[in-house]
Amino acid sequence: MQSSNPVLNRSSAFAPGHGQAYPGAAPYGQQQSPYGYGGSGMPPQQQYQGAPASSRPMTLDDVIVKTAITLAVVVAAAALAWWMVPATLVTPVFLAGALVGFALAMVLSFSRKVNPALLMLYAVAEGVFLGIGSKFIAALVNDNAIVVQAVLATMVTAGLTLATYKYFAIKVTPKFTKMVVIGTAGFAGVLLVNLVLSFFGVSTGISGMGPMGLLFAALGAGLAVFNLILDFDMIEQGVRQGAPQNEAWRAAFGLTVTLVWLYWNILRILAILRGGD
Repeated sequence: MQSSNPVLNRSSAFAPGHGQAYPGAAPYGQQQSPYGYGGSGMPPQQQYQGAPASSRPMTLDDVIVKTAITLAVVVAAAALAWWMVPATLVTPVFLAGALVGFALAMVLSFSRKVNPALLMLYAVAEGVFLGIGSKFIAALVNDNAIVVQAVLATMVTAGLTLATYKYFAIKVTPKFTKMVVIGTAGFAGVLLVNLVLSFFGVSTGISGMGPMGLLFAALGAGLAVFNLILDFDMIEQGVRQGAPQNEAWRAAFGLTVTLVWLYWNILRILAILRGGD
C-alpha cells in the first residue's frame, strides 16, 4: 500500500513487509501494546532504553517531536517574512521562497535519507512563501485575523481527521489509496496547466478569488484531508514494523507538506467567503 504523499513512498521502511525490525519490536499484525509501539507493553522510551538513537526504531513520539520542530521553523520564517521583508522586495522574495521550497521539496522527496539540515532549509523557504502569501491575502480582505483563523481551522481539521482515523478505525484500502492518488495527481495537473496558461495571459479562475477559485480551494482542502489519512496510516505502519528512527524526519516532512497545503487552501476559502474581490 502506497501513500499519495511521495515523501512517504521513498523509503521501504514505510511499505508493508519491508520494515527494519528492531529486537523486541512486534511485527505488523501481532499484538501491540496499549501505546501502539510494540509488543512488550512498555512505552518506547522504556522498551528501548539504552539503545543507540541510530539503531532503535521510529516511534510516534519521534514523529511528533520532529514534525513540531519543522512546523515551528515554518511559522518562525513566516512571521519574519511578514514583518521584515520590505514592500519593494515582496514579489522577488515571494517567488524565491516558492521556487527554493519547490526545489528542496523535490530533493527531499527523492532522497534515500532525509537530511534534517536540508529539511530545515525547506521549512524556512516554505515559511517565507507562506508569510508573504498570507500577508497578501490578509491585505486583500483587510483583516489580519484571517490568518489566525486559518491556522486554527487547519489545526482543528487535522485533529479531527486524526481522531476520526483512530477512533472510527478507518481502513485504508488499496482502492481508497488509488482514488486519492489519482485525485491528487489530477488536481496537481490542473494547477500546472493553469500556471502555464497564466504565462500567456489566460485566466481560468482556478487560482482566483471567485467561484471557480472557491471550488478548487475546497477540492484541494478535501484532498489534503484524504492525504492526511493516508499519511497517518503509513506512519502507523512504519512504527509497527520497526522503521529506522531517522525515518521520523521523512514522516515530519510528509506531514508538513500536507499541513501546509491544507492551511493554504483553508486560507483561500476564508478569503473568498469574505468577498476578497
